Amino acid sequence: MARFEDLWQSLLQHGSSNYKRAAAEAEWNSYSPEQQQQIYTTICQKLEQNKFVHYDPVQAIRDNIRKLAPKQLSYQEYYARFGTTEEQDGWKMTNPTGNKVIYVKQ
Repeated sequence: MARFEDLWQSLLQHGSSNYKRAAAEAEWNSYSPEQQQQIYTTICQKLEQNKFVHYDPVQAIRDNIRKLAPKQLSYQEYYARFGTTEEQDGWKMTNPTGNKVIYVKQ
């Protein structure tokens, strides 16, 4: 399990300063343990490979979290992505307001 202190030490060695420690820790704590592990792994791998990691620790954390796939698409977005309006891959058509069809990932 990734710990903030381990991430913080890596970021300090990379050039971050203690000035933003509290903000970085608050950002870190806003993520699930799985997301924290992903952030930690990604940042450490980038640092080992001499790839870019932002010196601002808050930005470094935000830059290295994988974005989750959308759980909802409009009718137009769904058609653009799949080329059909047929339900597939766990997506279900719904009309919650009675005015506009959307697709929701189950």
